[in-house]
Amino acid sequence: MTRTARPAHRPTPVFRACDGVPWPTDDELDMDAEWAALRECGDVEWWTDAAPEPTDDDAPLEIQSPHDRGHGAADAAYDLDARLGHLETVVSERQRATAEEYRLILTVLDDAAFDPAPWVGPDPTLDRAWIDARGRTPRAVRRDRVDLAERAAVAEIAVRLHLSEQTVRTRAAHARTLVGGCPQLWAAFGDGRISEKHAVDAARLASTLPAGDTAAFHRFDDEVCARALVLPPAKFFVAARAVRERVHAESLETRHRRAADDRAVWMTPELDGMATLHALLPADRARAVMSTLDQAARHLRSRDDEDRTLAQLRADAFADLVTMTSEDVPVPAEGATTATEARPAGAPTSGTAPRTFRAAPPATVVVTIPALTLLGADTEPATLEGYGPIDLDTARRLAGTATSWIRLLTHPVTGAPLVLDRKTYRVPAALRRWLGVTSPTCVFPGCGRAARDCDIDHLTAWADGGTTDDDNLDPKCRHHHRLRHESRWDIAHTTGGPTAWTSPLGGTYGTDPPPF
Repeated sequence: MTRTARPAHRPTPVFRACDGVPWPTDDELDMDAEWAALRECGDVEWWTDAAPEPTDDDAPLEIQSPHDRGHGAADAAYDLDARLGHLETVVSERQRATAEEYRLILTVLDDAAFDPAPWVGPDPTLDRAWIDARGRTPRAVRRDRVDLAERAAVAEIAVRLHLSEQTVRTRAAHARTLVGGCPQLWAAFGDGRISEKHAVDAARLASTLPAGDTAAFHRFDDEVCARALVLPPAKFFVAARAVRERVHAESLETRHRRAADDRAVWMTPELDGMATLHALLPADRARAVMSTLDQAARHLRSRDDEDRTLAQLRADAFADLVTMTSEDVPVPAEGATTATEARPAGAPTSGTAPRTFRAAPPATVVVTIPALTLLGADTEPATLEGYGPIDLDTARRLAGTATSWIRLLTHPVTGAPLVLDRKTYRVPAALRRWLGVTSPTCVFPGCGRAARDCDIDHLTAWADGGTTDDDNLDPKCRHHHRLRHESRWDIAHTTGGPTAWTSPLGGTYGTDPPPF
């Protein structure tokens, strides 16, 4: 909404009854005129200056005409409107700055792809005598250099801005989508006329359009931009999604088969020993899961001694059904409909057709519990792998049902592991487990990949005299392991001292402290 500033010569508006102040009567207008005349001739002083000094028991008296009260309300409203106008300016400037951030991220990554040398070093394929040790062709080496340069640039941006690398990649992708396919939306974002939420939602939807369908992009940009300028984010997303369905050239069946490839399950840690489990599934299977959980919860709720809510019962039923073992598989109730029977005939399966249920073997849950805590002599918290600290009651319950234990012999003062194999290149299982305790995640700044899924890297190479020792090893995910050895990112470590990463541009960044 655009407001025009009030001209200096414009009179103060009179507030009508609907604004809270009634129209002045004829008598009030006459009284205002008399007050104005008294002020001009100075006769009002007998009432103000000559009035007796107020005592402690007297409240100060202020005389104000009805019309003055109208002026005061108008001034207050004008001040409030000015503040809101300033707020609009601040928000617009922030949105312009955010768009500029997206543009700069995209520019840095595009420059890295155009000229990889600052990130991965000189191009060896320019040397006629060069032979690749891994047998790659020059074209393959140049392609890998571009990929590694972009990865190195993403890592540099992430550690400088304290963002995750995935966030940096996502912002670059959104900017590329809007710049290339939705110029009107990009211009509105750059001018501060739409919010980051509008721009991100539009970019996400536009990125699902067929890459070569220029007409679809133009139609999407034309229709969606007009809505982004007037709708709040929630309503805008609904409207933009409808536009996307209208302009998409592919059939819903084709898109569903492709989208089903993204199905996944992941966990998000929450507070106080809780976590959220997410599942991305085809809609019909997700609905079948919810129906099964709801049916089980309502069946349990009908018991006289049941005091859990339906929401709690659904959660408990979900956990029980997923973690049950082969001995616990229930027999389907009479008349129950299986997932296979519920699937419509001829519906696309995308490789996700229901299969005969077979209970999984018992799951492995790794909990690290200090011995004194387990014996009740200390209160140091236990740690659940992939989550963090958990309460002692849960830790002791898990310890009571544990089928195996792994003992880590450590120095009583330094906590360093003792009696580990330091004479072979291959990392012993006990040492790998210890490294998972001391460094639960990849040691690159900001990376949260669990140590169990990482490579164990020698800080000083085995070929250069490095030992297979906890002081010379740390976990790195495959991505950052490659960055260390194939780009200009490097890591430095001194015995007993801190470990620090050096970026291709010369910046130094310490590793993150252990999360738990």
